[in-house]
Amino acid sequence: MLVATPMAAEYGAGSDNSGPWMWCDPAMGHRVSPLTGCREMVKLQCVGSQVPEAVLRDCCQQLAGIINDWCRCHDLGSMLDSMYQELGAREGSEVFPGCRKEVMKLTAASVPEVCKVPIPNPSGYKAGVCYWAAYLDA
Repeated sequence: MLVATPMAAEYGAGSDNSGPWMWCDPAMGHRVSPLTGCREMVKLQCVGSQVPEAVLRDCCQQLAGIINDWCRCHDLGSMLDSMYQELGAREGSEVFPGCRKEVMKLTAASVPEVCKVPIPNPSGYKAGVCYWAAYLDA
């Protein structure tokens, strides 16, 4: 499968989906982090609630613990997908009362910026925000 993003073109991804992000694939041995602290933080932020310092710290430590910078957004995207599935979210719907799917997506994509954890930004999207926020359906 060919990756159709500016990032893929910039790094010369071919039909084998090769590039620096390929190491984020569980088939390549990457263990996807469940990011439990980030799940809680994203849920709270999505409804406009205050995030306790302990939740913020847990999320940021878990995200920083992902050694490969390329895998941080990958794991946040996986976390988001699993949250949508668990909560039965449909396109354009509320994930849970007071939290719309597109708001949750943008909140999750901004976690690296909130935590001040570096992520690659080859596509020129907003610094500190996962590139997939611009490409995924809400």
